[in-house]
Amino acid sequence: MEIERRVLQLVASGDVRGAATLAIGWLRPRIRQYLRAVLRNDADASDAYSRFEESLWRDLPNFRAESSLTTWAFSIAVHAGMQVRNDAWHRRVCPFASGEASGIAEEIRTSSKLRGERQRQSLEALRQALTPQDQTLLTLRLDQRLSWEEIAQVLTGSGQSVSVAALCKRFEQLKRRLERMARDEGLVDSSSSLGVERRIAPRSSGNF
Repeated sequence: MEIERRVLQLVASGDVRGAATLAIGWLRPRIRQYLRAVLRNDADASDAYSRFEESLWRDLPNFRAESSLTTWAFSIAVHAGMQVRNDAWHRRVCPFASGEASGIAEEIRTSSKLRGERQRQSLEALRQALTPQDQTLLTLRLDQRLSWEEIAQVLTGSGQSVSVAALCKRFEQLKRRLERMARDEGLVDSSSSLGVERRIAPRSSGNF
């Protein structure tokens, strides 16, 4: 990709400031979207994004393109989000924002006939039942549309040891669990599914 090539050229020439400015400007929208989705709190997302920028700026001279710039950056963002989430846990319970629900929760919302307060409460229960790790997996796959190989690299780079096969298995288990939860909450009837199979089933190419 042209931007990644240019970033590497700037790093090689010693222009870390120019490389960081280019990389951050290119990645900012996606990283912010990811952090808002997994942290569900604007203040925490802003804090995490500041940490992301600082880490990227500091570590960019060591980037050797062993993975893509996007994958490397998301591993930094995942780590920053985990740090802020751990800090926030001691301060308060982060409120749920229905507009930041994951792709699956959004699919549940649009496929159901529920409205108003009951719908909001049902989505909140589904979202809060997920672990931070599951929320990260859903966001990277559904919202950011990263391939399974990229997600494995992101999570491995953030300190977790994962494989593509393990991720696919975990994702399928998560999907089935969410479908059961949706039925229990009355979001779909017992004979229906969430209708997300095409969106989230792993493909042999590793891409969406």
